[in-house]
Amino acid sequence: MPDNRPQKQSPSYLLPAIDTEFLLGDSMRGVRFMLEYAKAEELLRAWGIRSTIVVFGSARVREDGDPRHRRWYNEARAFGRIASQRGGALGPVGGILDNVIATGGGPGIMEAANRGARDVGAPTIGFNIRLPHEQEPNAYSTPELTFQFHYFAMRKMHLAMRANALVVFPGGFGTLDELFEILTLSQTGKAPSVPTVLFDQDYWCRIIDFEALAEAGMISPRDTKLFDFADSAEAVWEKLVARGLKAHTQTPGPEPLEPPHPDV
Repeated sequence: MPDNRPQKQSPSYLLPAIDTEFLLGDSMRGVRFMLEYAKAEELLRAWGIRSTIVVFGSARVREDGDPRHRRWYNEARAFGRIASQRGGALGPVGGILDNVIATGGGPGIMEAANRGARDVGAPTIGFNIRLPHEQEPNAYSTPELTFQFHYFAMRKMHLAMRANALVVFPGGFGTLDELFEILTLSQTGKAPSVPTVLFDQDYWCRIIDFEALAEAGMISPRDTKLFDFADSAEAVWEKLVARGLKAHTQTPGPEPLEPPHPDV
């Protein structure tokens, strides 16, 4: 029998699903994009997570940093506890869970919010992004709900599509990018407006003059009403509730797990 080993050893003979060179090629970018959506979506549904509260903020904040950093870290951790206890995140895996704390999964403010949720035994999500200088997941997101993305766009979509509320602590370029992404979705009607609170009014009003944007005609005066300010974890929760966030008791029976914002 003629030797057919060259044919069987050829890369072209590999099944496409196990041919990593093919899957990582340029023509498969759309497939990789779809896989990043599907993997996280499948696991979130399996856990029964219907909605989240997204917490953004700097990765550079440290629990043992300067006094401002310590305050921001501790308040983010306190908010993670408060939201998890009052929002509907405590319940059995596979039950209906609401207002689960979700972050970008890294250190700093993200770690603090995940840590607060874990303090009270709630599940908590980390949507990590793969960067040239590898971002490590923090140790407090639920391992089975800790994801890694290559595409910023798909990561942002997962952060936005289940969000019942957004809380933004002080941060830099990445935090600003994420904040304005969500505000733009609300401003343009591409997604329903969600209660949004910026923590530490003094910080935010020093780095962004929202009123000047309105006065210059760059945004509508009503756009400055898309968000509120708060200066403590308890005040954040109160502002979110005042702006329409609903706390949920655990649902006894199965319900559909459609994300609240399917058009995002």
